[in-house]
Amino acid sequence: MPSTIQEIFENIDEGFNPDKAEGVDAVFQFVLTGDNGGDYWIKVVDQQATVGEGLHDDPTMTLTATANDYLALVNGELNAMMAFMQGKIKVKGDMGLALKLQAMFDMG
Repeated sequence: MPSTIQEIFENIDEGFNPDKAEGVDAVFQFVLTGDNGGDYWIKVVDQQATVGEGLHDDPTMTLTATANDYLALVNGELNAMMAFMQGKIKVKGDMGLALKLQAMFDMG
């Protein structure tokens, strides 16, 4: 179980499920605020995931949350749908991709 945001993105391959990424060609931007936050992106194309730090030029979907809420989500301590409905997680862009993101990376 990751204990920092950086750990999540450094070990992204461990939770990645290429079978669930079939047909996906997208860039997921993460804007994580507060203590230990940061900006990261994951590009998924040809059933492979590439990670980068910072802001991507052309994200397909942007997820904004506090670093603590995102960490809780990844660790299964926060329900993604509830967090979204409570405004703890904001998604800009393709909502369908947000749901695929959960499946591809085994979240919440």
